[in-house]
Amino acid sequence: MIVVENLHKHFGGFHAVDGASLEIRKGSITGLIGPNGAGKTTLFNVIAGRLPPTSGRVLMDGEDVTGLSPHELFHKGLLRTFQIAHEFGSMTVRENLMMVPASQHGETLWNTWFNRKAIAEQEREIAKKADEVLEFLTISHLADQKASQISGGQKKLLELGRTMMVDAKIVFLDEVGAGVNRTLLNTIGDAIVRLNKERGYTFCVIEHDMDFIGRLCDPVIVMAEGKVLAEGSSAHIMENEAVIEAYLGRGLKNKVKSEAAAEEARHENHGAQPGLGDEAGKGGQA
Repeated sequence: MIVVENLHKHFGGFHAVDGASLEIRKGSITGLIGPNGAGKTTLFNVIAGRLPPTSGRVLMDGEDVTGLSPHELFHKGLLRTFQIAHEFGSMTVRENLMMVPASQHGETLWNTWFNRKAIAEQEREIAKKADEVLEFLTISHLADQKASQISGGQKKLLELGRTMMVDAKIVFLDEVGAGVNRTLLNTIGDAIVRLNKERGYTFCVIEHDMDFIGRLCDPVIVMAEGKVLAEGSSAHIMENEAVIEAYLGRGLKNKVKSEAAAEEARHENHGAQPGLGDEAGKGGQA
């Protein structure tokens, strides 16, 4: 669905994205991970049209969409959310959702004067869809609350709900778990899985919570220093030496490996299996 070819984004002499190439397959929930400064959010911003690339291409369903504006990509079904939710705080949760659909009748001066019936009918339809979205996300009880008064996790659900108001094809989620408690994060995860399985949404998720990534994402793509470092299942990625080194640094990685080897040797000397404790090596003696 999305193919990124040799993408570069430079800020002066700093190469935030440095020749990244990757593919996000249709119908997948793809994880994008990496240490801070790896270029993940910059890559999102280039794909989603918020930043122009220095060079390289972005293809969506075979069409070159490199450099298209966010509103042009919106009409093609590509949407993204942000680390910090962008809600209209003075409007209700339902009204925030109703703002999303494009080309509403009430946006033209002519219709506000001479076609108020059509405006009212369309608003009823949009409000009905908004209520269906709120029910799907299990936040119907928040419909009439001001968006500024709901929690950070609920705002993340609201952002996800916005993508449902236009039946997005692919959604880029940037740190959906940031500042969200575990219960709400599980609710967000459940909603993502349902949208993927029941409605065919494709997702690409930036997240530092590896439990969340492991539960939802396959494949997982790892970035480091602006480049794609590795790709595979979450279990494979967690065992990848280059990935471990990117997160921990070579010195700390070697220290962790040395400590693990020493621990294994200690248990072998006691006749125990690593991780089972010394009692395991005593053969169950009383």
